Amino acid sequence: MTYQRYIALLRGVNVGRAKRIAMADLRKLIADLGYDHVRSLLNSGNVVFTGPAKPYDRVAAEIEEALVLKLGVASRTLVLDCSELDDIIASNPLLEQATDHSRLLTFILANAHPRAAVEALCDQDWHPGAVALGRRAAYVWCPGGILDSTAAAALGKHLGDATTARNWATLSKLHALCQELPA
Repeated sequence: MTYQRYIALLRGVNVGRAKRIAMADLRKLIADLGYDHVRSLLNSGNVVFTGPAKPYDRVAAEIEEALVLKLGVASRTLVLDCSELDDIIASNPLLEQATDHSRLLTFILANAHPRAAVEALCDQDWHPGAVALGRRAAYVWCPGGILDSTAAAALGKHLGDATTARNWATLSKLHALCQELPA
């Protein structure tokens, strides 16, 4: 049987009071679904784990259903493979420009996202910020802060509910956790 290293990014978990879950409960939930080496990152709703190779949307659906049934929390979940995160990390064209990694936002793109909408945003002048597009992610440099970034707001509006964003510091920590998983 082929095994895979996964990352699950839960949207909106631990943001506000309505979707707070203990990371220990989240790790247990994923382990109870039959996955191994389950590790979470702080209180972020981000989890890395290993398990049998399955389509990502199926893994996401399993997690979403278990969240509702066992923890009473509804959360969109985006799942990708650790090798995809390797590519997202390696492909970021804004790293030299972004001096504060907590203000460098990365929108993980689902496979169905139309790239044309993001490409149009990349062509706009967001000075002093910037927007760039990779194969699986859109990157937004928000030097004035993420909450005040018109570029981040525009990208979020165009991409809608099927995406999730993480700052570069969080993605770097997830990347490190992935490297610790057995291959």
